[in-house]
Amino acid sequence: MSESAELVRWVEFNPLGDERGELVAIEGGETIPFNIQRVYYLFGFKKSVSRGYHAHRALQQTAVCVSGSCKMRLDNGQEQAELILDSPHRGLLIGSMVWREMHEFSSDCVLLVLADQHHDESDYIRSYDEFLEVLNAEE
Repeated sequence: MSESAELVRWVEFNPLGDERGELVAIEGGETIPFNIQRVYYLFGFKKSVSRGYHAHRALQQTAVCVSGSCKMRLDNGQEQAELILDSPHRGLLIGSMVWREMHEFSSDCVLLVLADQHHDESDYIRSYDEFLEVLNAEE
């Protein structure tokens, strides 16, 4: 799988710190390219659990593995990428109409997600076949 500039967009966070530890500040419209409307995090994963298996019609997100690691698979209908999230210093920007799956969570994984919209179930596409149909209808 490739790391296309269109599909895979990383944002680097500038950690501030000293001998006491580090701090990363994330600011909507500054550090990430959208205003943050929703924040959530995932943790306490069971062994061999996978998450995601959906796309969003309009929602944009930034995913940051603040502890541990996980594997992220992204698919925009033309290209696919498989990436490892394993740093609190770097986030993965996920645009709208990108299928996402998360796998291989480490036991200490905490995955923080920042979204540009509030939760709206009608924004979700939960079937890969429907995702492809929506993409083809937009062409």
